[in-house]
Amino acid sequence: MTALDVADRSARPDERGWQAGFRSMASPIEVTIGPGCPDPPATYREIVSVFTEVATQCTRFDPDSDLMRANRADDWVPVGGFCVDALRAAARAHLATSGRFDPRVLRALLRLGYTHSHESGRSGGPIAARHAACPDEPWLPEIDGANGRVRIGPDPVDLGGIGKGLATRWAADRVAADCPSLLIDAGGDCVARGTSPDGGPWRLGVEDPRGGDDPIAVLALVDRACATSSTRRCRWQHEGEVVHHLLDPRTGRPGGAGLLAVTVVDHDPAEAEVWAKTLFLAGADGVAALAMDRGLPALWVFESGGFACSDDMLPFVIWPSRPGVA
Repeated sequence: MTALDVADRSARPDERGWQAGFRSMASPIEVTIGPGCPDPPATYREIVSVFTEVATQCTRFDPDSDLMRANRADDWVPVGGFCVDALRAAARAHLATSGRFDPRVLRALLRLGYTHSHESGRSGGPIAARHAACPDEPWLPEIDGANGRVRIGPDPVDLGGIGKGLATRWAADRVAADCPSLLIDAGGDCVARGTSPDGGPWRLGVEDPRGGDDPIAVLALVDRACATSSTRRCRWQHEGEVVHHLLDPRTGRPGGAGLLAVTVVDHDPAEAEVWAKTLFLAGADGVAALAMDRGLPALWVFESGGFACSDDMLPFVIWPSRPGVA
C-alpha cells in the first residue's frame, strides 16, 4: 500500500499536509499530518516512539527482546505492556479465524531459512526446530497482565505481521486527541484518520505485487484502515525452491496457491492485517468464498494476472472504475 503523492521522506509542510518518514519493523513508515494538529513535529515524534518501543519488545530478530526471552523460557517471563497486548491480540485473532491465523509458525520459518532480518541481518538466536506444522490444539498463551508477565508455552511465536498492524493502531491512538487528520502508512498497513488535507478521502494506491510504479487499484478511505499481505518483498531461495513468509500453519509451508497479494479494509489495521493473511492462505480457489462469508472488503491479485474484489470492497475502490468482482 502506498499513499499517493507521498514520496519525500524528509519532513515538510505543504498543501498535502506535513509529511515525514522513518524505518521501523523492516518497513518504511510514512506519516502525513493534515490540518488541525497544533504541533506536527511533536506528534511525529510520538508516532516514532510507539513504533520503536513495539519493535523493541515484539521483534523476533533480537535475542534480548521481550518476545524472544519469552519464546525461550519454560516459565513466566516479565515483559513490557506492548508485548502483553500483542500476545493477547494474537490469541484473539487465532480464535476468531478458527486457527487459520496462527503465530506459532516461527519454527517453520526457521526451517525454511528465514533466520535473519532481511533488513538488519540480525537473528533472534537459536530456537530448536522440531515439527514444521503448528499443533492442532488451539493456542492459548498464559498472560498475567496485572503483573506484566507471560508464559508462551512449548511452541515459539512470531508477532511480525500483527505486531506492525498493532503498532500502527497504537501510534494513531496515541496522537488521536491532537491530530484529527492523519495517515500512517507502515509498509502496507495503513490507518487513515479523518479526511485528507484537501478535505476529501485519503487516496491510497494498492501496490502491484508484480512490480512497477503504477498501483493496481486506488482506494478512498475516511476513518478506515487497510492492510496488504503480499509475497513481493519477502521471498528467498531454500533448497532450490522459491519460498515466502506467508506460511500455512496446517502444513508449515508457504500458502496462498494462485495468489500474489490480498488487501483488506477494516476499521482497525491489526484486524485488517490478520484477515489479509487469512484470506491469502485460502488461496485463489477459496479467497472469494471466505471474504463473502465474513463480509470482508477485500481485493486480491492472482498469479495469473489481474485482480478481483468482494462486493464489500467496491465502495472503497475509486480506480479502476470497473474492477473485477468475485
